Amino acid sequence: MSHSSHPYSMRISVIRPWKSRWFNLRKFRYLLREDLNLREFLDEKLRGMFVDAIDIERSPDSLTIIIKTTRPGLIIGRGGEGIEKLKALLTAHIKKLDVGSKVGTKNIKLTVEEVKNPEAHARVMVEQIALDLEKRLPFRRVMKLNLAKMMASREVKGAKVALSGRLDGAEMARYEWLRGGRIPLQTLRADIDFARFRAHLPYGDIGIKVWIYRGEVFNKNKNEQ
Repeated sequence: MSHSSHPYSMRISVIRPWKSRWFNLRKFRYLLREDLNLREFLDEKLRGMFVDAIDIERSPDSLTIIIKTTRPGLIIGRGGEGIEKLKALLTAHIKKLDVGSKVGTKNIKLTVEEVKNPEAHARVMVEQIALDLEKRLPFRRVMKLNLAKMMASREVKGAKVALSGRLDGAEMARYEWLRGGRIPLQTLRADIDFARFRAHLPYGDIGIKVWIYRGEVFNKNKNEQ
């Protein structure tokens, strides 16, 4: 019986950094639980804004959240109004969390970074596929069009899209996938971006997975080869 590993976690410290960058031995479990709750909260609030990644950095007196998205204007808002509202919601949410006494942070800093090439980022494309499916477009057309978009990017060397569930409202769930180019999943220096998402449809949820291969990384200090 085979076991599959997450393409991101198995490449941590090889070509991937940690998404939460802090260390606190005494309050580790409380802060880890807080990180997970914050990510779930932001995923819900920022749905539809094509967020690629959420990085969390902590210091003794501050919490910094870095949001990487293809649409920074939607999050920042006019004159920074949107980012201030999001900061207020985060502050209220942290106070409600029951993660241990006096664990919450005093200063919250939000940083929004723009993703230049959305077709080369799996988290953005998997959300785009979910939106297309929720518009009731045929799933095969959605798979082909989005796979063609990914393969048209210069950075992308290979891509794979997989859907599972009651596709087109069928009574029996099934698994369908399409692939273009190469996907070397067992090569640690292969820069593979992976994401999964769910499309909410009247007849049930459709599971979506996307793999994007962006070439090999021989020097982890370089962003591009």
